[in-house]
Amino acid sequence: MNRESGSKFFTFHYSLFTIHYYFKIMNNSIITFPTPANEPVKAYLAGSPERVALEKELERQKSIVVDIPIIIGGKEIRTGNTGTVTCPHDHQHVLATYHKVGKAEIELAIETAMKAWQEWSRTPWTTRAAIVMKMAELLATKYRPIMNAATMLGQSKNFYQAEIDSACETIDFFRYNVHYASKIYAMQPKDGNMQLNHTEYRPLEGFVLAVTPFNFTSIASNLCMTPVLMGNVALWKPSTTALLSNYYLMQLYKEAGLPDGVVNFLPGSGALIGEVATQSKHFAGIHFTGSTATFKSLWQQACKNLDRYVSYPRLVGETGGKDFIFVHPSADKKAVATAAFCGAFEFQGQKCSAASRMYIPKSLWPDVLEDIRRMCAEIKMGDVCEPMNFVNAVIDEASFDKCKSYIDYAKEAADAKIVIGGKCDKSVGWFVEPTVIETTNPHFKSMEEEIFGPIITVYPYDDDKVDETLQLCDETSPYGLTGAVFGRDRMAVEKMTDRLCYAAGNFYINDKPTGAVVGMQPFGGARASGTNDKAGGEFNLIRWIIPRVIKETLVSPTDYRYTYMK
Repeated sequence: MNRESGSKFFTFHYSLFTIHYYFKIMNNSIITFPTPANEPVKAYLAGSPERVALEKELERQKSIVVDIPIIIGGKEIRTGNTGTVTCPHDHQHVLATYHKVGKAEIELAIETAMKAWQEWSRTPWTTRAAIVMKMAELLATKYRPIMNAATMLGQSKNFYQAEIDSACETIDFFRYNVHYASKIYAMQPKDGNMQLNHTEYRPLEGFVLAVTPFNFTSIASNLCMTPVLMGNVALWKPSTTALLSNYYLMQLYKEAGLPDGVVNFLPGSGALIGEVATQSKHFAGIHFTGSTATFKSLWQQACKNLDRYVSYPRLVGETGGKDFIFVHPSADKKAVATAAFCGAFEFQGQKCSAASRMYIPKSLWPDVLEDIRRMCAEIKMGDVCEPMNFVNAVIDEASFDKCKSYIDYAKEAADAKIVIGGKCDKSVGWFVEPTVIETTNPHFKSMEEEIFGPIITVYPYDDDKVDETLQLCDETSPYGLTGAVFGRDRMAVEKMTDRLCYAAGNFYINDKPTGAVVGMQPFGGARASGTNDKAGGEFNLIRWIIPRVIKETLVSPTDYRYTYMK
């Protein structure tokens, strides 16, 4: 990256676009942030600069045990009540110890956040945007190997999976959110006769509780930084199993110039943090990704305390999914097999959008099954530091045990069978073999319940029962996150798309039901999958502001009478 700098003019050079903007002390300018390009994904070929840097960083992080503190108002706090962070693929390897918050620390974080709110909420949005844009630049350069290595080791992702998550998607969230913010602030009403009108977009009057998941470093960052970009302050409850990468995010924020207290880092019990936060009168919202049950619990706590709050809180959440592939008899069999394989088994199935159930005509299933079987036989499973391993470990023992329980259930069931995989081994890491369950029962347990692992259940249906099976697909699951339909008959595809219009918030035609890209497919679902506020788009940013419309009358009336009364 090349950068010219002067007292008034900055130029940022990106790979596919250039942003020029004028920044004056008095801000007497209109600043725009054009649509950015998505961050290019690096290849990590043997001997490449990015591969050398990442492997060096992996060795460094494997050789140390990081002491992760609580961070409130920029100050590190160590309570002595600690836990450990281990590698999922090598659960005897300790990466870090962390300090857990108690009630006193949570209350201090609320007080500190509200003090920071006084200045941050009034900071010009262009200043906030400049800080976020600097975060993107730091992550694209200095922090790229750091974040990728931490995500690989702490969350068991391979080279490619870490790159597109903790580097590229996180960078995209930073840059695109700034672009979307500029569009929102530019939305203004028209003026009238003898009047000037404008809208200002105020931050929420309080703090936002960001509760973040283990499976995507980018989501963890975005749940904090989207409200922060719009002028809010945050209490951040990171996932225990993603603490290493999340701690490095806090260092990135600090280096980019984010003021102390704007984001407060609170490892520890989610139940305790949620209880204390939702009891505060300053509680203004939740930005959440996680289980449906946890989100419902937080929503209920907010309702119980509603009379305490300064304003009605904004409750934004992306929760569970039981994501489907629906195959029409006209579908391309190889395309279906590839989509099922990648959609179900990449990232160990630990994506909210992972394919976990498939409806396929009986005439196509034998060939599709054999193609999936071939791919499963070709891949390797193991340590993330070995680049040829396509599948790595699930996140922890609880996840391993859950996956194994569904596999064991299918092995004993009369109406289902394991047709691929089914082996589990936790002797070194939490390894679950990619598994395909075939069932004759469309309401089989693993067709209905979220598993969050590398398991897909397939229901082969009679070719002439497309309509009946579409109804099953729509009504079987309480979720509505992602789904895909396959078919070469375009009119049939249109019919399926219409029939399943509420079954998924992100819908795919002739592709796997996963892999949304910031700026292209804003992500989120409804029903039991959340509030569908679409991370990676304008909708989400709007949730973190309160508009105030200001009318200024240029010549004030001095006569109360209507015209016809005069």
